Amino acid sequence: MPSTDFSIRPVRTADNAAVAAIIRTVMPEFGAGGPGFAIHDAEVDAMAEAYAIPRAAYFVVEADGEVLGGGGVAALAGGDADTCELRKMYFLPALRGRGAGRALIERCLATARTFGYRRCYLETLSGMDAAQALYLKSGFRRIAGPMGGTGHFSCDKFYLIDL
Repeated sequence: MPSTDFSIRPVRTADNAAVAAIIRTVMPEFGAGGPGFAIHDAEVDAMAEAYAIPRAAYFVVEADGEVLGGGGVAALAGGDADTCELRKMYFLPALRGRGAGRALIERCLATARTFGYRRCYLETLSGMDAAQALYLKSGFRRIAGPMGGTGHFSCDKFYLIDL
């Protein structure tokens, strides 16, 4: 049984350095450090500010007072007004297997519904097998190719869920 000794809350400016460090630690672990991956997005260093816009939210997952992961939703760049993207959902190894992924996806999708989105898209890559299994268990379905214009041209797995 997964341990649920964590909490999920909206990101704060004070979390920016921790979130950036998580993204820069986890992405290379899965071979996602090169061009075309989210690790190079300008928002990585200022997640609180980047998601302080209409119809966007980013959450951090804390355990024992330490930020160990995060993820959020925002409009899909280059997409229609009804489609959001699940963005920058990464967990340090200490958080994995504790049920936080499922809880964070539920929080993000519930938030997306309150913003009026009708679909949620995400992109990832081969090798992130546990994450892909989680997306499928959460109701996402694989789609053939990318949507919108995220700029993440190195991603090779794409998912969509109707909200």
